Amino acid sequence: MVLFDWGDTVMRNFPSFSGPMHAWPRVEEIPGVRTALEILRPSFRIGLATNAEDSNETDIRRALMRCGLSDAFDSVFCTRQIGHRKSERAFYLRILETLEIDASDVFMVGDSLEGDVQVANSAGISAVWFNPGSQVSSSGECHRTIHRFEDLAAALQELGARFP
Repeated sequence: MVLFDWGDTVMRNFPSFSGPMHAWPRVEEIPGVRTALEILRPSFRIGLATNAEDSNETDIRRALMRCGLSDAFDSVFCTRQIGHRKSERAFYLRILETLEIDASDVFMVGDSLEGDVQVANSAGISAVWFNPGSQVSSSGECHRTIHRFEDLAAALQELGARFP
């Protein structure tokens, strides 16, 4: 399974808008994410992992639907549902428990090195830091950095993901 962060990884976060994203006057996907999802879809289940406090799974899917991305995700995990923030190791452990899957079979992709990558790593999940805003990179045994989604499949393969 590949988990994606929602805000600024799958969908652009507009700080001037508040409330559930599905009600925002404007929503847009991050450039390249649709193609990345299409490349991964035949080989992996795809999930969304988010700290969204204003939205439940239905709200999140409604926002994704506005960009035509709702069907790309098999599962949606949000703070309201999980009972923990994504910055807590327990968030990821609850996802593993819910899916009845080993951490070694899950990869996280997100735009926060600390909140998405390092916390996922602490739960045994390998992760990819999506950092399109700078050329800063961080790589280790359990994580890689990409600056554009075109490099995601290669980064996942380096972390041990198997494509048929």
